[in-house]
Amino acid sequence: MANSTFSRRNFLRGAAAGLATAALTRAGTPSWADHREEATAAPGRPPRKIYKAVKWGMVQGDMSVLEKFELQKKLGFDGAEMNAPLHSKATYDQAEVLSASQATGLPIHGVVDSWHWVYRLSSPEPEMRAKGREGLTRAIKDSHHYGGSTVLLVPGRVTGDDENHDHVWQRSIEEIRKVLPLASRLGIRILIENVWNGFCEKPEQARDYIDEIDSPWVGYYFDIGNHQKFGPSHEWIRVLGRRIVKLDAKDWGKDKGGSGFDCKLGEGDVDWKEVRRALDDIGYTGWATAELAGGDEAYLADVSARMDQVFGL
Repeated sequence: MANSTFSRRNFLRGAAAGLATAALTRAGTPSWADHREEATAAPGRPPRKIYKAVKWGMVQGDMSVLEKFELQKKLGFDGAEMNAPLHSKATYDQAEVLSASQATGLPIHGVVDSWHWVYRLSSPEPEMRAKGREGLTRAIKDSHHYGGSTVLLVPGRVTGDDENHDHVWQRSIEEIRKVLPLASRLGIRILIENVWNGFCEKPEQARDYIDEIDSPWVGYYFDIGNHQKFGPSHEWIRVLGRRIVKLDAKDWGKDKGGSGFDCKLGEGDVDWKEVRRALDDIGYTGWATAELAGGDEAYLADVSARMDQVFGL
């Protein structure tokens, strides 16, 4: 991007050396501190390089866009992830976001497709699928404009006989293939996220779905907590392997209502020790973005510290 004062390549070269941890001092020893043990990469392996971010909606409080970027950088996050296309109710615009990113040196690593739930690529209505494809197209362009590298996409939802698993599979692939020329021209990868949408609830299904699309511009955005209810997250990581391009950081606790958004990192059922081992096994390096309930500076400082612990940073 011609008007950007920094590049993703330059950032990634220097980010590892600039990781900062800003955590709250708390009385006693938190239960999640147990994750510190054996958190470093195994002997003989290169250091685990994971870059931290949070979803934009998690940064709450009466602050300007610039102040929110400054806060994320202060708390040790390495980048931001935005939503796109922007809704009419958004209190900021692209120029404001890009200016804040450049002023702070905090890159925008990608965007989340904000239309994919309502305008589903799996909808039985052709007009809705076309609208969903329009949203994906705009998200690809927005990510490129921000200097990002990806768009997170939920490919559809199983709703019944007219939108079953096979429909989601076939319809979404057909629509995704239509935007691949644009994605390849702009250098933006479309990453499929695992969510509670009734689709690909086994890692082998997710693997085969990506392989059927068979494009270097489509990969996986693996949410560590989302599918813990269906099976150990580390097993998903090993099956998906290098198809995983980015991570969402979330836990999941059966005794906490099953909500990954409300379950604090390191306090759920995810076996983080095995997750780290699996990530090392597939040679993962890249972004991990927290997708949790939002909060103020103190809350986000705790999220940053917990990410350091569970990923062994």
